[in-house]
Amino acid sequence: MSSNDFFDDDIIPVVNERENNEFSILNRYAENLTKKEYVTNPAIARDDEINKMILILLSPEKSVVLTGKAGIGKTSIVEGLNYRIQRKNVPNALLNCNIYKINTSSLLGSIQKEGIEEAKLQVLINEIEGKKDIILFIDEIHTLVTASRNGSVDFLNMLKPGLDRGDIKIIGATTTKEYEEYLLKDKAFLRRFERIDIAEPDMDTTVKILTGSIKKIEKSTNVRWPYSSFVLEEVCKFIVNMTSEYKRVYENGSRYPDVSLALLSKCFTYAKFENSDKVTFKHIYDAIRNCTSVYPDVVKKEIVAFKESFKEYLENEKVEIN
Repeated sequence: MSSNDFFDDDIIPVVNERENNEFSILNRYAENLTKKEYVTNPAIARDDEINKMILILLSPEKSVVLTGKAGIGKTSIVEGLNYRIQRKNVPNALLNCNIYKINTSSLLGSIQKEGIEEAKLQVLINEIEGKKDIILFIDEIHTLVTASRNGSVDFLNMLKPGLDRGDIKIIGATTTKEYEEYLLKDKAFLRRFERIDIAEPDMDTTVKILTGSIKKIEKSTNVRWPYSSFVLEEVCKFIVNMTSEYKRVYENGSRYPDVSLALLSKCFTYAKFENSDKVTFKHIYDAIRNCTSVYPDVVKKEIVAFKESFKEYLENEKVEIN
């Protein structure tokens, strides 16, 4: 989907709502990330980025935009701030904050309120303006600029007064490419948003992210990891090495940690497929030999390395290897 797909229609639909003063854009269209249950820290080894984000949010007239390649965990960093808020590990000014994730596409169109047609974005602005405990998280924030440019909705001008006064706080996220293409030349946007460039984590950090995410994967799949933490770390090291930059399928476009997390999660998926309540080395082997995020010749080489590295476990579990 291109960045302009949301804004191709000439006609903006009117949403018919029950006419009352309690209508809430946030309740209908947004997800409150601060109320979300986090089994583990979703932003392992991202303390520096979160601290930078907090400092900007505490600035009176600035909001945040996170930039970086696809798959490096920009959304996870925002969730990491929510994780801290839940545990009261933030400055006092943010202790009672709620961060709502909302899509730009949800703000297109109008609603009927007390018999009057009103733009959804204006309803949202009226709802949140001046409330210091609400922060909006807008992924693909470059669509704010593209929408304003093509005349669908003048998002920036509608948000400008609240942003300038600090009455509205936003965390945006977009890829580096889209930031440079759509936002870098927009002076009105740049005056109100401070950029944090999110780098792809290195291999060691990605291993920490994988090992730290195991409880979350267990809960989401209802499949447990039965081996020791040492074995987990060795398997994660293997997966991270297997999915390193020049081994990935170019068109895939995924990066650390997403590309490695996806492969680790696939081990649990294979266990679930076989109605097993625990991961075995057969499931790990199946995930590796069927991996599509790296090149086929890489898979062949990695299978040989996997057999050698985990020979004892494969033999003990009598895993049939072709």
